[in-house]
Amino acid sequence: MPRIKERPAGSGGQQAAVTDAGAVPEGQGAQSARNDAPPDAHSDTAPDAHPDTHPDTWVFAYGSLMWNPGFAFAERQEARLVGAHRSLCVYSFHHRGTPEQPGLVLGLDLGGACRGIAYRVPGAAWQAVHAYLTEREQVSGVYRECIRRVQILDGSGRTAPAVSYLVNRGHTQYAKGLTLADQLHLVRRGHGKSGPNVDYVTATVAALEQLGLADRALSYIARHLHGHDLHGPDLHGPDAQGAEVRHHGFPERSED
Repeated sequence: MPRIKERPAGSGGQQAAVTDAGAVPEGQGAQSARNDAPPDAHSDTAPDAHPDTHPDTWVFAYGSLMWNPGFAFAERQEARLVGAHRSLCVYSFHHRGTPEQPGLVLGLDLGGACRGIAYRVPGAAWQAVHAYLTEREQVSGVYRECIRRVQILDGSGRTAPAVSYLVNRGHTQYAKGLTLADQLHLVRRGHGKSGPNVDYVTATVAALEQLGLADRALSYIARHLHGHDLHGPDLHGPDAQGAEVRHHGFPERSED
């Protein structure tokens, strides 16, 4: 599969294996994304979870939900969200680190675009799935649960509103402006309830590679974590700051 440099994510209608909730970004709060996108691109909260009247609901995954959704779904497709990008911008105090030695996990931060996975959840199952996602994602308020329209990349041209988790920039766990050296240091040291931070980053990079995607910053960090010699800026050299600014939070881009 040809590799695409960041902006897309799979199909199938199977049930995902339920695994530990700790493989996801740290706790997410159901807060409004009112200022994050145009009014027609989102709404403030997830749909009402009444099982008898609720239509099917899409959930957008960009990090560990891609490789560890933990809930049943009727459809799984690659999808693209415009207006936010994937970034290691959330301090992890529980699952991949501690308050004394935090790890670093992914969030959707403003700007650019992001390719990931969209899961379609049947209406009859939404109440239970939403409860699961709330428990898994909404712990400390560092994420905002909102609805963002995504493009379903199955060749149909369709779009759909999807439950999405954007980083809350006003939260103390928002990791703003970290250099690649900072990110690498935190990931190397982080270890929490769900295991090493290194495993979290490695699994996410592997999931992206299966989709033919390459997130520049994540791939760069993953290769350093595993001791590969990269042709890129010196993380500790005199010009590291400038080089890392060019990489950190880099909006996803397509080669075509």
